[in-house]
Amino acid sequence: MVTPLPALLLFALAPQSSPSPAPVEADYYRIVTLSEPDELSLEVSGLAVLSDGRPMVCTRRGQVYLVDGAYSPDGDDVSYTLYADGLQEPLGLLEHDGWIYVAQRGELSRMRDSDGDDQVDLIETVCDEWRISGNYHEYNFGPRLGPEGNFWITTNKPFGSAPFGKVNWRGFALRITPEGEMLPTCSGLRSPAGLQNSPWGDMFYTDNQGEWCGASKLSHLEPGDFHGHPWGIESCDLPEWTYDRPQDPPDGKAMPEVKQAVPSFKLPAVWFPYDKMGQSPAGILWDTTEGAFGPFPGQAFVADQHHSSVMRVSLEKVGGRWQGACYPFRSGFQSGALRLAWGKDDSMFVGETNRGWGSRGNKMEGLERLQWTGKVPFEIKEMKATPEGFLLEFTDELDRKSAGDPASYSMSSYTYLLHSPYGSAEVHTEELEIVEVRPCSDGLAVELRVSGLRKGYVHELHAPGVRSTDGRALLHDEVYYSLIQLPDARTSSPQ
Repeated sequence: MVTPLPALLLFALAPQSSPSPAPVEADYYRIVTLSEPDELSLEVSGLAVLSDGRPMVCTRRGQVYLVDGAYSPDGDDVSYTLYADGLQEPLGLLEHDGWIYVAQRGELSRMRDSDGDDQVDLIETVCDEWRISGNYHEYNFGPRLGPEGNFWITTNKPFGSAPFGKVNWRGFALRITPEGEMLPTCSGLRSPAGLQNSPWGDMFYTDNQGEWCGASKLSHLEPGDFHGHPWGIESCDLPEWTYDRPQDPPDGKAMPEVKQAVPSFKLPAVWFPYDKMGQSPAGILWDTTEGAFGPFPGQAFVADQHHSSVMRVSLEKVGGRWQGACYPFRSGFQSGALRLAWGKDDSMFVGETNRGWGSRGNKMEGLERLQWTGKVPFEIKEMKATPEGFLLEFTDELDRKSAGDPASYSMSSYTYLLHSPYGSAEVHTEELEIVEVRPCSDGLAVELRVSGLRKGYVHELHAPGVRSTDGRALLHDEVYYSLIQLPDARTSSPQ
């Protein structure tokens, strides 16, 4: 007779399956690194995908290249053709009406290949009405095309000492007419490394944390706006400035209070909390792929040079002005992410450089491509303001028990100081009570009723306890909403 083995021993002897690994960003968005010859220093400072589908890149060293083979599955067999050389630190490219427009340090230029041999035949100056003093940080970003047909650029203020004197129109958004006339438009910018027109026509820019800029931000540009940095205010005494002269900002006030003291001061649409959401935001790219790049159509992606990452942003218009939230999206690029552009196959090209700044990526430069794998991550798709709190929309159906439990969430709010020291700590921080969570009938959203909402403050949300119906945790469980205005039923309008 055979004696049966104890059940516990049978379990121990049976083959055991390993638990499934937790999902990671690469499961949903794959990074493809484009090869480059050893002799090429591809410090990408500008990036455009041309009408024929080929990427064009410019470098901080002054070269412009056409890239063939950029869509190869593994990034091999990529070739680079030198289109132009000798430019002065070009930091942006734009194809328009048969020309390539480029923002150089001292001018807005345009280039043309007239005979189709992939080499420039003609370079013209469009506008050089602003001046440079020789300070190394007097960068120019753009150009981007506004709805009225003017070209927009943003000018960096100089850093450190000014041994060669001070020049006008640094720290400004400038519009350039097709005829080359300069129209100064917004003041108070610091290091405006990203500039992009939205699908509906409004212009936005990113700025980097520093003096008179408490944290990095995404801001809406409207004529006459003052964005907080006093450098260059005296340029507003010149006849080219056709708006009210900004008042000198108070040194040391909390951001929501500055607006009361300086009426032209513009709070950003979105703050990027320091280190939590990067340190050096740059290029902006709206998702116009209509779902071909994943579940975030209509939202914006923002490159961060220091974190070698791409963030995600959703906006809504409340009380006549833009505000919204930022979310982690994809990290792990090989170098500092500076420029973004859509490929002809709805993948995202990411232009990179580390020269002059450090980053988490260990390479000095490069060009990479981000592809959606077709899998949908479980994410907070969008956070929107409501009169009593926030509406959270998700990318997958929710487990009602976890999603409806206030203990699954935590929230705090804080703001920053507008002051002369570099950056600002989070100030006036308060923990907020989530009083009630109401799941929505579609199973894809919840409403949070929150006690202690504050206008002009970042509202930081964590949702570690939320699960999908198949038991997945959120890929990223944090969101940062910049609540500028509280909506009511008559003032809220999603993007």
